[in-house]
Amino acid sequence: MHVPATLVRGGTSKCWLFDQQHVPASLAGIEELLVNAYGADDPVQLNGVGGATPTTSKAAVVRPSHAPGIDVEYLFGQVGIGVPAVEWGSNCGNCATAIALWTVGRGLVPVTGDRTTVVLRNVNTGAVLEATVDTAGGVVHEFGDVTVPGTRSGGVAVGLTFLDPAGGTTGSLLPTGAAAERLDAGGRRARVSLLDAGAPMSLVDAGSVGRTGAESPAVLGADVPWLRAIRHAAADVMGLRPAGAAHTDAVPKVGLVGPPAGYLSSTGEPVSARDHDVTVRMLSMNAPHPAIGLTSAVGIALANLIDGSVVHRASTAAGLPRVRIGTPAGVVDVACADTEGGYPRRVTVRRAARVICEARILVPDPRRRTLAHSPG
Repeated sequence: MHVPATLVRGGTSKCWLFDQQHVPASLAGIEELLVNAYGADDPVQLNGVGGATPTTSKAAVVRPSHAPGIDVEYLFGQVGIGVPAVEWGSNCGNCATAIALWTVGRGLVPVTGDRTTVVLRNVNTGAVLEATVDTAGGVVHEFGDVTVPGTRSGGVAVGLTFLDPAGGTTGSLLPTGAAAERLDAGGRRARVSLLDAGAPMSLVDAGSVGRTGAESPAVLGADVPWLRAIRHAAADVMGLRPAGAAHTDAVPKVGLVGPPAGYLSSTGEPVSARDHDVTVRMLSMNAPHPAIGLTSAVGIALANLIDGSVVHRASTAAGLPRVRIGTPAGVVDVACADTEGGYPRRVTVRRAARVICEARILVPDPRRRTLAHSPG
């Protein structure tokens, strides 16, 4: 089976993009396609196009939208690594950045001068995003020199704005009604903020569990088991797990939050405590995130505005519409605007994207593998 697809870097992620007309109509059919195309059952994804890390084992199925004010819709999938399954429970802002550039390049949205706006809707969560793609000179660029923390490679500038991000999944910014609370899980009693902004998330006060929030990915890796326990407990408290269903590792997002601290970024650059307002270390599925997911950055920005939240207590910019987040990759700047009812309707992160290749993926037939291993 041959399937057309495009590999695009968006921010600090890589995502294979599929036109909906080239994939099966059912979700089960799409999942089977992705599992086999990525080699998901192999922990190194050697026999497929997956990148064997949570930030490079992503996929999106894209289609033009017929809804008023929406240009394209996309279904986001976090493809398993060593697990023949796909998580469908979340969104990915970096992939939305990639989709915006892909959309303009495909001519699905006409170029409008030096900047072209694409409005996207994430099918998984219903989130609506607005991307502004650099089309200087009225053309779509293949290369650019804009960089983001976590990579020295340049790309085409894309500003990504999350529209009305509060309560998109649960209907409430604070699903439990509390800015912060105590949560017992994984043998720890943690102070957490449970919120739904960009995506549902459980943000842990690093100091309440003997951490700083500026841990290296290697150190954070040892904390993954109990952070997963925090995630699972938070899912139950927030009403994210249907009765009788197994826990997943996609939502809520989970991570540590602490005050500014000096550290070395993943690219070896010193980050001063003066250069950022709050430190954050998130998980991506079951591994330390090398930077921060954009949906998580949106949640941090809104939590920064909530008096009493773990972010508000740790941040040197508490209550301000702009917050600089110290991540393992460097500092990510997030800006809030159009405040209504005390919370912003627009949250923007500056990113970059680049189309890497257009391909036809040769997807193995899983039935042939089964026959090949059958006795007799």
